[in-house]
Amino acid sequence: MRPVDEHILETMRDEGNMTPDALENTFDVTVANYASNRLSELAKYGLVERLGTGLYRLTDDGRAFLDEELDASALAPVDES
Repeated sequence: MRPVDEHILETMRDEGNMTPDALENTFDVTVANYASNRLSELAKYGLVERLGTGLYRLTDDGRAFLDEELDASALAPVDES
């Protein structure tokens, strides 16, 4: 995980479902697709869930991580099949 990932998860807990565009505006990111890449990576490890094209929500594991009940170093990629 990168330092910004926890901030992304906290923002999603506070604001609800988010799109990469909304996160880019929130974080004033200048690199195109950065938020999308981070959300994809967080989804890969089950911390957020993709609801549809470009829309993500925080998962129970994401909440557990924020509540310090889940160690991110113990996470493995989620099987998407």
